[in-house]
Amino acid sequence: MESKRQQKFARLIQKELGDMFQADVKGLFNGAFITVTTVRVSPDLSIAKIYLSFLNQKDKQGLLEDIEDKNKAIRSELAKRIGKQVRIIPALQFFLDDTAEYASKIEGLFNNIEIPPVDKDYNIDYEVNETDDDE
Repeated sequence: MESKRQQKFARLIQKELGDMFQADVKGLFNGAFITVTTVRVSPDLSIAKIYLSFLNQKDKQGLLEDIEDKNKAIRSELAKRIGKQVRIIPALQFFLDDTAEYASKIEGLFNNIEIPPVDKDYNIDYEVNETDDDE
C-alpha cells in the first residue's frame, strides 16, 4: 500500500507528464496520442514507474522504445516543471499499459459465449447413492 506522500507525488508526476505528452513534446513522437494511465512511486521516491496508453498506434512497442530513448530529455523537462516542489526528481521507467486491450479481449470472449436457453422444467431427478457407513 502506498503512503499518502507516494500517492501525492505520483499524482503530481502523472499530471505533469500528461500535460507534457499532450502539448509540449507531442512533436517528438509524431503526434501520437499518449495517455499516462498510472504512476507508481517507490517508497523513497527515487523511482517512478509510468504506465502509458497509446491510442491509434500500430507499433506500440516501438513508440515505447522511442520514449525510453528520450527518457533523459523527458526527465529534464519534468525537473523544470516540478523542481521547486520536490527535492528529488525520480528515475523514470516507462511501461505499456494494456488494460484497455485486455478488457476488450475479455469482453469479446464474453460476447462470444453461447448460453443455452433456460429449461423451464425444474423437475431434475438426482440419483442419491446411500451407503452404510456403519460397517
